Amino acid sequence: MRTTTLAINLDLPGPTISRHLYGHFAEHLGACIYGGFWVGEDADVPHTRGIRSDVVAALRELDVPNLRWPGGCFADEYHWRDGVGPRAGRPTMVNTHWGDVVEDNAFGTHEFLDLCAQLDAEPYICGNVGSGTVQEMADWVEYLTRGGTSPMAELRRSHGREEPWRVRFWGIGNESWGCGGNMRAEYYADLARQYATYCRNHDGNVLYRIAGGANSDDYHWTETLMKTLGDLGCGCNARGHFDAISLHHYTVVGDWQHKGSATEFSAEEYWTCLARAAGIEDLLRRHGAIMDVYDPDRRIGLVLDEWGTWHDVEPGTNPGFLYQQNTLRDALVASVHFDSFHRHADRLAMANIAQTVNVLQAMLLTTPDAVVRTPTFHVFAMNRGHHDAAALAVHPLGGPLASREVDGRTLPLLSASASVKDGRALVSLSNLDPDAEQTVELDLRGGSVQAAEGTVLAAASAAAHNTVDDPDAVRPVAVDVDWREDGVRITLPPHSFATVTLTLAGS
Repeated sequence: MRTTTLAINLDLPGPTISRHLYGHFAEHLGACIYGGFWVGEDADVPHTRGIRSDVVAALRELDVPNLRWPGGCFADEYHWRDGVGPRAGRPTMVNTHWGDVVEDNAFGTHEFLDLCAQLDAEPYICGNVGSGTVQEMADWVEYLTRGGTSPMAELRRSHGREEPWRVRFWGIGNESWGCGGNMRAEYYADLARQYATYCRNHDGNVLYRIAGGANSDDYHWTETLMKTLGDLGCGCNARGHFDAISLHHYTVVGDWQHKGSATEFSAEEYWTCLARAAGIEDLLRRHGAIMDVYDPDRRIGLVLDEWGTWHDVEPGTNPGFLYQQNTLRDALVASVHFDSFHRHADRLAMANIAQTVNVLQAMLLTTPDAVVRTPTFHVFAMNRGHHDAAALAVHPLGGPLASREVDGRTLPLLSASASVKDGRALVSLSNLDPDAEQTVELDLRGGSVQAAEGTVLAAASAAAHNTVDDPDAVRPVAVDVDWREDGVRITLPPHSFATVTLTLAGS
């Protein structure tokens, strides 16, 4: 059995791991909104004002910090006025990106903000640059956030909402290099300046403006944005500044035409998936390095507002609905991402998994009668202690971590990160070896431990997943840890994720 020793200095806290790194994404796509979150006010399914109660209850277990909406590609064909006012009078549209189905706009701005309130999550709205106008986006901001007397505030009141909402996070378009308009970086950067100028702060609601950023390793896009938007950095211009730029990256095992099955994969495909997931480390480092040239004080955040696995859809489902199962392998993809997020917490300000319900790497899969928590859901739940905690560096002792060469990359067989908050430290550990146990010894310095608890997420197969008939095939269970004041020892099963919670002396 392999033994790995990791050193952690408990008294050397690093940057804060924003809770917003654990954000979510809900698009008008497949059964994410309709059938996932929204069932309507006449539904037999228990609901609150049409929003499905069991879905909200499950997601509240995760302390969801923010929810991005309405897209995605859908955002750049969505016109917000179609989704406000009496539902019976709302026009329909065709969702051309996702299934070519008719959208009736039953779930719109008021319903989304009601959902966020029920989740106790901050709304993150992505505005329409691709097919919209500057005036349309400016009016939406005013409608949402302005009190007093104004045209949009009066329109909001006529729809039943007297007081404005507080909506901080605002995206200026989505994937403008692709489905959001097929623009060049230089063109989009100038357009973003224009749009952001008219997205104003109303009545103390200070917008956190996020420019639409790069696709994966398009470093030219990031550099162009930083060159063009850098003089509009945080606080430099009260009417037109940017606070962040975004990045999108998905873990795809095959290619975009043949991505591979979510549940039936070979050992080689397992390794490729984890190696490509670990590639997020290089992306965050390289995009961050470009940003550092133009923003050395790191005032402008990087927002990874779409990430996760993208597999072939489940057989027999609508290809445009992106419904895929979610296995223990997906859970490890999530845990590897979070370890990288924690290491880059000084630049990474937000991240949003794609997507929350029934789409891609979902937290929940639903039927009319049931809600299934996925293995990825459990990773989010087990990592809640990292929210707004101070990152702790993790150093391997005795040489480099054991690794494997995969897909042109050296993949360590152990992934780890740690944080400290309120007298407790949380250590996250992923054994990526699908065949062998791994024992981890934590050499704890700069503090002493008075209690330790372990939880592990494991199963007999990396392809194990939860279903309505077997909702707990992959679930977290307590695991024994040997601990003393200056160290902890835990054994990880093959292909498993574990957390160790340390209660520190004096807390």
